Amino acid sequence: MYKVAVSGINAVDNPGPGIGIAKGLKESGLDVTVYGLAYDAMEPGIYMKWLISKSFLMPYPSVGEEPFLERLFYIKVTYGLDAVIPALDAELPLFIKAQETLKNSGISTFLPTEEQFKLRGKDKLPEIAERIGVKVPKTKVVTSYEELTGALSEIGYPVMVKGIFYKAYKAFNFSQAVSYFNSIVSEWGYPVIVQQVVSGEEMNVVGVGDGEGGHFGLVGIKKLWITSLGKIWTGVTVKNEKLLSATERFISEFKWRGAFEFECIVNDETIYLIEINPRFPAWVYFATGVGVNLPGRLLKAALGIEPERDWDYEAGKLYVRFTDDFVTDMVEFQKIVTRGESQ
Repeated sequence: MYKVAVSGINAVDNPGPGIGIAKGLKESGLDVTVYGLAYDAMEPGIYMKWLISKSFLMPYPSVGEEPFLERLFYIKVTYGLDAVIPALDAELPLFIKAQETLKNSGISTFLPTEEQFKLRGKDKLPEIAERIGVKVPKTKVVTSYEELTGALSEIGYPVMVKGIFYKAYKAFNFSQAVSYFNSIVSEWGYPVIVQQVVSGEEMNVVGVGDGEGGHFGLVGIKKLWITSLGKIWTGVTVKNEKLLSATERFISEFKWRGAFEFECIVNDETIYLIEINPRFPAWVYFATGVGVNLPGRLLKAALGIEPERDWDYEAGKLYVRFTDDFVTDMVEFQKIVTRGESQ
């Protein structure tokens, strides 16, 4: 039996990928026990015992590498731990940096390199797009009000105002743009991205790169309905050959290793690259549901088992997210709060 820890089990209105990953692991054909890594005692995944056998509160990555790794080593020594699949942007730099340390301690991962992780920065997208033959919306990187004013004048409205890694707002006038600019700077600092709004269909691809220029499967989807927080609520599988080919060029050109999400706007024959996420998206179970179990394949790669590489799936399959509720015992909450781990 393989014991695997998964983070991002915050299945709330802005869900993390962890529950979708756990579902994929359970359906992978491997004998797997899933542990949850949580940052708050209220994360719903802690209480979903049919998926996650035991959960542990983790120190925030901002406290540094040593206490974070100590917690993982405690889990390894006390309960056993064969692999970790981190699913949150904030923790990935720490996991990437500690890959060898974890491996030497018997904890496997399958993650991007530090250089690959840096590609998620929105200021890197023009370079990536040029190398793989797609476009990006007209983009300006600004670090002052003067540069912001110039960028708004050049690009026009509406315009997207984005943090380099997080947050994105659509502004319809100067006042809104300045307000969003101030909000991003106060939370994340400089630089800020000012980007043209392009029309078209929002299409994403999820996959796992093998680190050598190939991959263990891709699934393309079109967003049909998103929440106010930008999360997919319903989607449909698509086989847009130009989009899938561009994704394969990205994997080949950068020899991507591990999970990723390739976000684009597709307008007739034009593909605009919008974002690259260096992890599974919250909708990752969609891939498992149409026959391409990417979490299971990533786990196999981490464990040194050759994963499947076929990725035929049917276009027109519908993905629907829904809310649910269940009742559990208060003892579980008390355990996680007082002991830092569920019973």
